[in-house]
Amino acid sequence: MKNLTMTAAAALIAASGAAQAADLVLGVPNWPAANATSNILKIVIEENFGLEVELQNGTNPIIFEAMDAGSMHLHPEVWLPNQANLHATYVQERETVVANQNPVQAVQGMCVTKHTADTYGISSIDDLTDPDKMAVFDKDGNGTPEVWIGAPGWASTVIEQIRAKSYGYDQTMELKQYDGTVAWGELGAAANADEPWIGFCYEPHFIFVAYDLVYLEEPAHDPATWTIIQPTDDPDWLAKSEASTAWNGALLHLHYAANIRENFPEVADMLDNYSMPPAVLSQAGYELSVNDVPVEKFAADWVAANEDVVLGWLTGE
Repeated sequence: MKNLTMTAAAALIAASGAAQAADLVLGVPNWPAANATSNILKIVIEENFGLEVELQNGTNPIIFEAMDAGSMHLHPEVWLPNQANLHATYVQERETVVANQNPVQAVQGMCVTKHTADTYGISSIDDLTDPDKMAVFDKDGNGTPEVWIGAPGWASTVIEQIRAKSYGYDQTMELKQYDGTVAWGELGAAANADEPWIGFCYEPHFIFVAYDLVYLEEPAHDPATWTIIQPTDDPDWLAKSEASTAWNGALLHLHYAANIRENFPEVADMLDNYSMPPAVLSQAGYELSVNDVPVEKFAADWVAANEDVVLGWLTGE
């Protein structure tokens, strides 16, 4: 906790320093689509409002804390209900952050490549409790198959731990957490070699542009089967939590610091009007992650090619 606090404080100080040199500081979470969105908005704001905009990397909690403190001004892609605790604290309780009301519909869950499903007969979440079927995922040969459930720090990773416990596959598989870029690299290698792959998936995401993936079947979402307690709220969070049916989808909302409405009301109007087609986010991730297109180039090219979309943000029409 001490290290986390020091890290957060350092990030807030860095963001504060950037704010002194720039009119607005936009947060950049560590996934490609969000990076692209922040870069796109930087160009739109600078070109249309004559403001100086800087970008600042940060995790979800740090960006929200900085928006609350006024040292950062935007989070481009907040996943709900994944980040419901941050949304509740800063949007609903403190009212220092505003949520855009034009969300992108998202999907998330455990998935496999179609080759994996067809070759090994893995199509259901129940298959993860079958040791014989799961044996193909024992990559390190230690007798326990592995499954990637997300990156450390993702709210979805906590929920996938709860889902694994609720479905019982935490007893048959080793739940692995590491950076998404590593997981997607493993996915690409497996797909290209027709080898089995399983892991947490979400879309919009470039992996659904690049590879043929299928979600594992599971019971439809039932809110009565979902009780989610965060590790920060209770040391016994895992035992007290349950999530034994599918995700109820997700919504991606842009969030921005409420003080923008006071300091730059026209920018706030634009951010309220902001809406991004899901396909753009998937394509952005593909270009940045697979084709190695620099994010600044992707953003500039996208803005130049989508003047009608940007005009809609600026005018609300």
